[in-house]
Amino acid sequence: MSAPDRPMRAYYAARALEYDNVYRKPERQADLRAIEQWVSPRFVGARVLEIACGTGYWTQFIAPVALHVTALDAAPETLDIARGRVPGSNVEFLVGDAYDLSQHASFDAAFLGFWFSHVPRARQRAFLLGLNAALRPGAKVVMLDNRYVEGSSTPVSERDADGNGYQERRLDDGSTHRVLKNFPSEHELRSLVADLGERAAFTTWNYYWAFEYLTM
Repeated sequence: MSAPDRPMRAYYAARALEYDNVYRKPERQADLRAIEQWVSPRFVGARVLEIACGTGYWTQFIAPVALHVTALDAAPETLDIARGRVPGSNVEFLVGDAYDLSQHASFDAAFLGFWFSHVPRARQRAFLLGLNAALRPGAKVVMLDNRYVEGSSTPVSERDADGNGYQERRLDDGSTHRVLKNFPSEHELRSLVADLGERAAFTTWNYYWAFEYLTM
């Protein structure tokens, strides 16, 4: 893990026990129920690579329909929770680096739940190239992430020279963390994968967006 990635890993390790609080926000429940139904059919019978699986919240909806799920996360603390949430012989939870997928190959699909918004703009292209290398041609990539909604989302408190946004997040223990968080547009996403994928589709709910494409 490179030095710039360590603060993010430390933040999610510290947040592990309260990680799922974001899924309990009352105003987001209708969206979450709809997405839970939307996401599962996209992975029926597939060998899935899940990036930044966290506590396995989304893994629990993918695993029952997938042939196999390899779920990666940088924080062992969240993986411990995920293993308890999603038992089964077709799921493997591994400590892994999303920027180094060289040991993983030939998956039928990939799921990125609330990860791409944490990828710095300068690394987005390299990350997607590395992801494509771990997937077979014609594999389905599904990204799911937050829309910025005033009053529900944590405000972006600063931006760097590359245009990355940062939020200041406070945990229950009183600690504060500077967390990179981008809110890419549909146009930005389509431009990033223009020569990497086809049949791209962008879907929105009140609080979330999804972007999917097939690798070339």
